[in-house]
Amino acid sequence: MNTAAPRSLTIVGAGLAGSLLAILLSRQGWNITVYERRGDPRVSGYESGRSINLALAERGRNALRQAGAHVEAAVMERAVMMRGRMVHLRDDAAPALQRYGRDDSEVIWSIHRRELNVTLLELAEQAGAVVHFHRRLHTVDFDAQHARFIDDRDDTPHDIRFVTLVGADGAGSALRAAMNRRQPLGERIEFLDHSYKELEIPPGPSGAFSIDPNALHIWPRGRFMCIALPNHQGTFTVTLFLPNKGDPGFSTVTTGEQAEALFAREFPDALALIPDLRADWDAHPPGLLGTLYLERWHTDGKAVLIGDAAHAMVPFHGQGMNCAFEDCVALARHLEAASDLRSAYSAFEIERSPNAWAIQQMALENYTEMRDQVADPGFLLQRELELALQQRWPTRFVPHYTMVTFLHTPYAVALERTRIQRRILRNATTGLDSLQQVDWRALEAEVHAKLPVLEGAH
Repeated sequence: MNTAAPRSLTIVGAGLAGSLLAILLSRQGWNITVYERRGDPRVSGYESGRSINLALAERGRNALRQAGAHVEAAVMERAVMMRGRMVHLRDDAAPALQRYGRDDSEVIWSIHRRELNVTLLELAEQAGAVVHFHRRLHTVDFDAQHARFIDDRDDTPHDIRFVTLVGADGAGSALRAAMNRRQPLGERIEFLDHSYKELEIPPGPSGAFSIDPNALHIWPRGRFMCIALPNHQGTFTVTLFLPNKGDPGFSTVTTGEQAEALFAREFPDALALIPDLRADWDAHPPGLLGTLYLERWHTDGKAVLIGDAAHAMVPFHGQGMNCAFEDCVALARHLEAASDLRSAYSAFEIERSPNAWAIQQMALENYTEMRDQVADPGFLLQRELELALQQRWPTRFVPHYTMVTFLHTPYAVALERTRIQRRILRNATTGLDSLQQVDWRALEAEVHAKLPVLEGAH
C-alpha cells in the first residue's frame, strides 16, 4: 500500500474510532468515505442514556497526537482532569481521594462522548474525508465489492462500490454480521450479569460544579456501585451499575420512585444532587454490558474490524476508547507499510488481538475492584505497598494502573506483569497491619528476580 497510486477506503461507522481513523488515513493520502447509520450529531442531537463518559488516558492522547497536534488540542479543550477516585463510603466520613498516579502529571481526563464525536467528525471532514449520515449498512457482496446502505427515514437504498471496508460500527456491528455470514469469525459474546443506567448531576446555582470536578466519584457498595464523571459544562454524568436480578437489581428497581428509594438508602449524598432522578430513570432503559471475542478480525483484504466492532469490552477500566484509538494508529501504520490489504489486515490483527484480549480481562477484573475492594483495608494496604515499591524501584515495580493508563506498555505485557505484581503484594501483606512489618530485603530480592526493567518506565 506504500504506492503513489490513489488509495480508497470505506469506513462503516462515524463514531469515535471511525472519525479518528478517517483523519489519520486522510492525512496519509487516502480517499476516505464514511457511512453512519445515525443522523449528524451536530444537527439532529445525540442518543441519550447510553453515553457513559469517557476517560481519556495517555494512550488515547498519543493516538490523537499521531493525527496532528491540532487534533489533541481541540479535544483537550473540552476535557476535565481527574486526579483519582473520590470514594464515598456508607458512613458519614468525608469522601477520600485515591490518586491514580504519583502527582498531577499522572491523571486521566473526562470527556463527554457526544462532544468528542462532534470534534473528531469536524476534523475528519477538514482532513478531506466525506461523511454520509442516515446510511445503515444492509448487505455486502464481498466478491463484487458492492454494498447497500438504507436510509431508515424513508427506506431509500443507496448502493456503492468499494475497494475495502473498515468496520468501526460498534459492538452491534453490521459489517461484522456480514463478514460472519461469509466466513465465520469465531464470534463469542459474554454478557455481564449487571447492567447500567445513566443519570445526571446538573451544575450548581451559579453554574459551578456541585462536587469536586477533578475526580472520578465512586460509591462502592459491594455487589453494585454508582460513579460520576465531570463534564466541562459543570455537569456530571452519573452511572449506576446494578445486578440484573436480585435486590437491589434491575429486576426489582424498575421505576423512578423505586430508584429514588434505593438512592436514599445507599447513596443519600448523591441523591441530593440529582433533582431529575425519577424522570431520567424512567426515560433511559438499562444498558447491557458484555465482552465480545473474535477469532478473526478480517476477511482477506476485503474488510477488517476495529474498536468495539472487534473487541467490545465492559467499561470498568475506561480503556475501550483508548484501545480503539490505538487500533486506529496501528491499522494506519500497517496500511502504510504493507504491500497489500490482506497483509496489512493480517499484521494488524496479529499485533492488536492479544492486546485487546488482555485489556478485556483487566476491565472485567477492575469492576470487582471498583465496587468492592476500594473500601477494603487489605486492598488499601496493598495499594500503599505498591506505591512504596514504585518509589524504590520505579523501572521494575510499575503499578498496574500506571502501565495501563500513563504508559504505552502493550496491554498484554501489562496484564502479565500485573499478575506477578499482585501475587507479590498479596504475599507480602498477608497478616500485616502496616508497611512497618514488611520484610524489605526479601521483597527486593523477589522484585528483582521476577520483574525485569520495564521499557518506558521512569
